[in-house]
Amino acid sequence: MAASPNDVRRVFIQSVLSRGNGLLSEKLCKTLWKKSQEIVLSVEPDLALADDEDWDTFLKNLNEALNPLNLQMRSMPDETTGRFVFSMVNCDEQGVAQLATAYTPVEIGYFKALVEQIILAPREAYSISSLAALREVSALKPKSNMSKTQAEIVLSSFVANGWLLRSRRGRYSLSPRSLLELDRYIKSTYGKDILHECSYCLGMTTKGYACKGPNCSIHIHAPCFTRYMARGKHCPNSDCQIDWPNDGAEMTPIGEAAVREGDDAKRRVRRADDASEDEEEEAVESDELEETQDPAMDVDDKDDDEDSDTPAKKPTRGSRKK
Repeated sequence: MAASPNDVRRVFIQSVLSRGNGLLSEKLCKTLWKKSQEIVLSVEPDLALADDEDWDTFLKNLNEALNPLNLQMRSMPDETTGRFVFSMVNCDEQGVAQLATAYTPVEIGYFKALVEQIILAPREAYSISSLAALREVSALKPKSNMSKTQAEIVLSSFVANGWLLRSRRGRYSLSPRSLLELDRYIKSTYGKDILHECSYCLGMTTKGYACKGPNCSIHIHAPCFTRYMARGKHCPNSDCQIDWPNDGAEMTPIGEAAVREGDDAKRRVRRADDASEDEEEEAVESDELEETQDPAMDVDDKDDDEDSDTPAKKPTRGSRKK
């Protein structure tokens, strides 16, 4: 049987799926694409690959081929480094179905509970301590028989498989893989009143800065802030436009830098009432659990991205959570 450009896509997909945590740098993706071409051309040297002659065209054609399978190859800038990362994403609205092949229903329920606490963290800290993470075991419904030791093992697995990040301070936050693969689930569950887009790249912002202007809704990743300040000096919100400092340290922090003492003493639950509107409740912590000391695990990328010059225009939304 003669080879075709479809074979390049098949080889590329196999290469992507063989990767451990499902997250790839842009540099690695392009390397796998070139290697896939070489493999197919080694079988049929005269094969014309004009349909996929550049990376953007290849990616477009790949996603068109993946549509019937409800899959997409998607990318986003890493919130910390600004470098693009890619993942093969299940477009199923249920979102957390991606975890089903590796985790039990109880463990998936535990992961969803962790995501909720991370998203609802006070002052847009978007992170929780090990203490708060382990506490979520007792909050699972129906009650599970997962022990503290088992929870520690599952937490380490979430980090090792790229679903969560654990900082050197021992705090858990959403990883680029979670933000990519669970984008629809997170947005449909928590909505725009809690989640914020970066005014520069339009990606979900769980690490970065917020404008200090009164009632200003502008949020921006740290790398995007640096790129924007190379061209602009004012808040991009037309209703604000206050002067921004050159140093992001003077901005209102989003992420772990926003954490204050006592933030993890209570768990927060967001649920729909009879009118299908969300409301937030707080329950005082009842269990005392010891902190774990797992080694820090961070996403490490080695490739650079081209900078964009102009931030995306973002409409004004509600003020930040207090």
